[in-house]
Amino acid sequence: MSEQHSFTALQLAILRVLWERGEATVVEIWEALHEERGLAQTTLATMLSRLEKRGAVSHRTSARQFVYRAVVSEDAARHSMVSELTTRLFEGDVPSLVSHLLTAQDISPGDRERIRAMLDAAAPKPESQ
Repeated sequence: MSEQHSFTALQLAILRVLWERGEATVVEIWEALHEERGLAQTTLATMLSRLEKRGAVSHRTSARQFVYRAVVSEDAARHSMVSELTTRLFEGDVPSLVSHLLTAQDISPGDRERIRAMLDAAAPKPESQ
C-alpha cells in the first residue's frame, strides 16, 4: 500500500485495539481505552467515523451496532509513519535517523546484536558465480 497514513496517538490507540482483536464495537474499544484515556463514547465514535472516512477502518452492522475493523495493517501504518518521520525530520536521510535512534537512548548489548543481525539480513547477498 503506497498510501500515506499519519495517525494521532489516540487514533493509533484505537487501531491497536482493532489490530489486537480483529474487530470491535465502540463500547468494546471504549472499555479497552477508558481507564487509560478517559474518553467519552461519543468522542470515540467520532474518531472511528473520521478513521473510516480516511479509509483506515471499516464497519459492518451487527444487532444494530457498528462493528469496526482496521483496513490498514499495523505494518503499513508503521512503514508510512516512519517514512513520513524520516522525510519530515531527517530530510530523507535514513542513516541520520538510525544514528539518532542509536544515540538517543541506552541500547542494551542484546539490542545491538539484534540490530546487527537485522543489518546483516538486509544486506544484499553477493551473486554466486
